[in-house]
Amino acid sequence: MAAKNPELLKKWMYLGLSLLIALALFTIIFTINCAKEPEPVLASGNEEKEADANQAPAEPNQQPEQEPKDPNDKKPLRPDHKHPAFKERVKERARMVTRQIQARDVNDPNVLKAMRIVPRHAFVRPTEQRFAYIDNPLPIDYDQTISQPYIVAFMTDALKLKPNSKVLEIGTGSGYQAAVCAEIAQQVYTIEIVEGLAKSAKERLKKLGYPNVFVRAGDGYFGWPNKAPFDAIIGTAAAGRVPPPLIEQLKPGGRMILPCGSPYGFQFLVLITKDKKGNLHKSNVMPVRFVPMTGEVTKPEKKSEK
Repeated sequence: MAAKNPELLKKWMYLGLSLLIALALFTIIFTINCAKEPEPVLASGNEEKEADANQAPAEPNQQPEQEPKDPNDKKPLRPDHKHPAFKERVKERARMVTRQIQARDVNDPNVLKAMRIVPRHAFVRPTEQRFAYIDNPLPIDYDQTISQPYIVAFMTDALKLKPNSKVLEIGTGSGYQAAVCAEIAQQVYTIEIVEGLAKSAKERLKKLGYPNVFVRAGDGYFGWPNKAPFDAIIGTAAAGRVPPPLIEQLKPGGRMILPCGSPYGFQFLVLITKDKKGNLHKSNVMPVRFVPMTGEVTKPEKKSEK
């Protein structure tokens, strides 16, 4: 048939060639268009928000970007209660709180809890440990004493401590009062004028797991200026007058309790509050007997020049 119709064959050849050329041109044009980068679309206003909303979700294992942490945002240190002493004589402490403290109108739940937790027997000499939970002061080294449990609870209750309170204690002694305060407050700074007592109390508190108690040997009359102001100040030795530096270091809105009076005569627990304007309010709250405060406070008071 092809030999009989050469003209028809030639037409079919031209038609096929034309189709091939057209197909080749179409392929070239499509390839060039795909290779071009799309022009950026500038969105504004609601269009931008809509674009964000339609973004593909993040990969399931991709961690969200963390904001940088504040270097000052540190978790406060708290007692860890890992020492075996905390698990010893628990029932005796519970009875002490019920019969000696709650029965005498100390009812702050934070104070009661602290008194139940702190192992008083760990703060006295081995020869005195059997008397640790009776309501009496007990002798410790260097002719000093540990206060009776009720007085410790009463003075702590008077401070109205909060979890973020910063406390100054004058007269560390064995460290028991500092430990009770440290169960409630965030930080306790305590000063002991007898260097040997300061050293032993520091070691004891560290061993018992109180990282929020800071002990220093020195004269408590001058307080701890570079850590002031304090929300609460507690004194555990009697002085004839309130040291002025302690008044200065008490924060407005703060509370202070300490024994005042003759070191060898009549003494009162004095509660001092400082209002927001810095005005002081004093009241005698209880007759007591404490060991005398020594150091600067024993010197004659200097008269201010007019």
